Amino acid sequence: MQRTRPKFLNLMEIRQPLPAVISFLHRVSGVLLFFPGIPLLLCGLEMTLSSPQDYAQFQSLVASPLSKTALTLLLWFFLHHLCAGIRFLALDLHYGGALAQARLTSRVVLAAGIILTLLVSLLIW
Repeated sequence: MQRTRPKFLNLMEIRQPLPAVISFLHRVSGVLLFFPGIPLLLCGLEMTLSSPQDYAQFQSLVASPLSKTALTLLLWFFLHHLCAGIRFLALDLHYGGALAQARLTSRVVLAAGIILTLLVSLLIW
């Protein structure tokens, strides 16, 4: 008896459940916080502490709309990573492991990351 296997797997048609998407976004946000996030933070810290002229240059650089957009995106990476990390810590402690609870906490993490980003970005803009 011959099994019929798919010959072509279209990855764009596969729909992952929300907890899997949250897990993937947690990993991606962690990587993006590590690579462009830490060097940008250290560069900005060095600019603000080196001289008053560099501090003024840093202020003018951060005042541009492109920089504010990048800061808002980095802020979402951080807040999503924080909220998802708290969720995964609760899962490690065996809280919210049932399917309905996992789906609910995934929605809460996604909503909390977006809402917190909007609230904090009001201060940036």
